[in-house]
Amino acid sequence: MKEIRIHGRGGMGAVKAAEALVYAAIMDGKYGNSIPFFGFERQGAPVTAFIRISDKAIRPKNRVYQPDIVMVLDPTIMNAVDVFEGLKECGMLLLNTTHSIDTLNLPETVKTVAILDATTIAMETIGKAITNTVMLGAFCKATELVCIDTVAEKVEALWGAKNKEALYKGYEAVQVVHC
Repeated sequence: MKEIRIHGRGGMGAVKAAEALVYAAIMDGKYGNSIPFFGFERQGAPVTAFIRISDKAIRPKNRVYQPDIVMVLDPTIMNAVDVFEGLKECGMLLLNTTHSIDTLNLPETVKTVAILDATTIAMETIGKAITNTVMLGAFCKATELVCIDTVAEKVEALWGAKNKEALYKGYEAVQVVHC
């Protein structure tokens, strides 16, 4: 079982991104569940979504405290939240950033980093700085846990063709480095 934690801000689509990943996992013949966690329940406030994906039935229905993978939709959230809290050894970080991997101050638990400038891609593709679909594309390529085409089907149903395009652009743009 892989446990994933998504960090974003209210209005960025972290919870819907989690739902899209679980949908794709189930359509791919796997098991999945997602659990949202809202802090102040207002736009711009930190939001966390938790996901589990497995080849076997998933019993836990609580938050993910020790994720294998952490996805950060908005890099400024790292100033307010410890996104690395509980990250397992050999963990993966998927990060929306304009910085290079060399300039990131990463804990030793991070063994794989996937980065891209999702904000610019989102602005150019959908006209808004909502990065969830771009980051879903990056997630598909970096983890290979779910099929990009299955995620694309759900993304298009939820948000339309421009977001589907943003998904594929995220898939193409992500840089994956093993530390």
